[in-house]
Amino acid sequence: MVATKFLLAVLLFCTIPAMNSSMRIGVYGLGRFGSFWARELVKHGFTVVGYGRSAKQAPEGVVLGTEDEVLTCDVLFFCVSISAFAQVLQNTASRIGPSTLVMDTCSVKLYPAKKMRELLPSCVRTIATHPMFGPDSGKDGVAGLPMVLCPVNCPKKDFQFWVDEFKNWKLQVIEMTCDQHDREAAWSQGITHFIGRTLSELNLQDTKLATTGYRTLMSIVEQTCNDPLQLFYDLQRYNPYARQMRMGLKGSLDTVMQVLKEQEKIV
Repeated sequence: MVATKFLLAVLLFCTIPAMNSSMRIGVYGLGRFGSFWARELVKHGFTVVGYGRSAKQAPEGVVLGTEDEVLTCDVLFFCVSISAFAQVLQNTASRIGPSTLVMDTCSVKLYPAKKMRELLPSCVRTIATHPMFGPDSGKDGVAGLPMVLCPVNCPKKDFQFWVDEFKNWKLQVIEMTCDQHDREAAWSQGITHFIGRTLSELNLQDTKLATTGYRTLMSIVEQTCNDPLQLFYDLQRYNPYARQMRMGLKGSLDTVMQVLKEQEKIV
């Protein structure tokens, strides 16, 4: 009995890469994140076809394909900027295979989910995703990092397949609605990028007097400003809760400034 169970476990383990390799994954957009994401998919046993408008070569292990080849893969990840997503989807919707499962990777979720519902045929399955990491945070591996999945127009079994798949990557898989994602992201990712870009305007420099707290602030500037400036703009424009976050931040700053002003009167 023990030997039989062991044999079954070995057979199951051996079939996982084969199952993944038989599924063709398309990555549309081979910029900094798209190239990183395509490599991660290859690492986990998938056959990956990549397309980028100006890409001359694909990342190692990825097949450089035509636009139409990528659009008709079994699964299609759009790795384009938030602001470009609607136009790209409009230009490609009619050529996406009817059996293709489409996923975006935008850092906001309500907007791309809305566009996928509007522009794609109802027969096309869709999932909104947000890998909350990138080439910098994932350079030493993605295990333990958060991956958000929001069902849009997808059968439960297809959605569960990807939940299980990403859990096999040791990712911290978070299932939530698009609205919940954007509400929470405005006060986490959105505020971090806003503060990072604001601090960068001060042109802060390294100093021998740097405390641990100061070094943490400098690391925020480095992390956020290493991302494209367009990402910062898009996070603030396309997340409906970002303005509320900025107003809250401004109100808090005004309160602290007023308290300091009152203290100055005492001196």
